[in-house]
Amino acid sequence: MSLRNGCFSTMLATIVVGFIAIGSLKVPVKGLYVPARYSGPHDLVLAPIGSKAENRPTVFLPVQSKDVKDLRAGSLLVASRNLADPNFAQTVILLVHYDAEGVVGLILNRRTDVPLSGVLEGLKATESRLGPVYLGGPLQTTVLFALLQSAAKLDGAEHIFGSVYLISKKAPFEQIISTRPDPNVFHVYLGYAGWSPGQLRTEVQLGAWFIFQADAKTVFDADPDSLWPQMIKKTELELARGKALDADPSALAYTNFLDAIMASAATTRSSTKTTRRRSWIFLG
Repeated sequence: MSLRNGCFSTMLATIVVGFIAIGSLKVPVKGLYVPARYSGPHDLVLAPIGSKAENRPTVFLPVQSKDVKDLRAGSLLVASRNLADPNFAQTVILLVHYDAEGVVGLILNRRTDVPLSGVLEGLKATESRLGPVYLGGPLQTTVLFALLQSAAKLDGAEHIFGSVYLISKKAPFEQIISTRPDPNVFHVYLGYAGWSPGQLRTEVQLGAWFIFQADAKTVFDADPDSLWPQMIKKTELELARGKALDADPSALAYTNFLDAIMASAATTRSSTKTTRRRSWIFLG
């Protein structure tokens, strides 16, 4: 899950050039000690099938896709039940960078007790109302990222998907902080998770991760501790649905019929009401 060699570590360091250095930190997350520096590579750890750590149905069906071609910035990785590596067990990760040179992701569901004001003591407008920071991953926990939901395009930020932007440079970060953004749509992360593309593809093929399409509601979930149980439950519901269709093929036609009705109803509702959109304008 982490970087396997010094060359790739150097490459990822290049990817994050310009990210905000905040000094050495040691952040306890629910009793898990996270070192301020990455201490070295480690291999994928999967619990043996049938072990207590796994505790899952015999077979999982893909929720969105099990095709590694669907890995991209804006994808969500949901750790399978048998992923035993403590750095990634029961995590939900948003991929924010994906290309031939490397993959970077942020863990969405490891909120710390550290207030933003305690991390950025020298920065203005870092009152506790902005909420605590999150542990984005085991790598370079002295590097800071932020995710923001904004209906307006943000200068100096990287568009990830939909209305979600990644902020990784000091100037736009300070400018956005000065606006005192709503903590429900603004999260700050220490560190990140990193892979080579081939490594992540292999882990998906081994069953370590489920791939979902990201949405803003998931990224900014108000109860991050419940996020992984919610997501893993979706994979199990999909399993039950798949088994039912396998047992009775005629149920497929009926299911498709119901899906068509629901889609038609949703279209009708959306055409008869005015959609209200939040507008978050931080720059300009």
